[in-house]
Amino acid sequence: MHIEASKKKVAKSDKEVFEFLTDIKNFETLMPDNIDKFEVLDENTFKFALKGMPEIVLRLKEQKPYDKVILGAASDKLPFTLTADIESLGENESEVALNFEGEFNAMMAMMIKAPITNFMGTLSNNLDKIGQ
Repeated sequence: MHIEASKKKVAKSDKEVFEFLTDIKNFETLMPDNIDKFEVLDENTFKFALKGMPEIVLRLKEQKPYDKVILGAASDKLPFTLTADIESLGENESEVALNFEGEFNAMMAMMIKAPITNFMGTLSNNLDKIGQ
């Protein structure tokens, strides 16, 4: 299953966006209002839960300076990645594309597609909060 959020222009440099996204604790800022739990487990891992959803543990899997940040599920039970592709548009502007990629059976995919799509949209919209 592949879900893309709309690309988001951010009034920060690619370096600032990259550094924000590679600091795990900053993801709390990007979370939706209906967050039930957010906990940093270590410098590369955090756990969160949205109301009515199971807890999800995300780990920083890969980073390519100023270009790409990949988070992945810490558990192999529901394998997925959340990728942020960062493109510089100038000294103080960049564009971020968020992509979700997961392998789920048809029933699971049907159940989680709408919540994940909404979640990705909220993360993308909240990128405005970088550096505030």
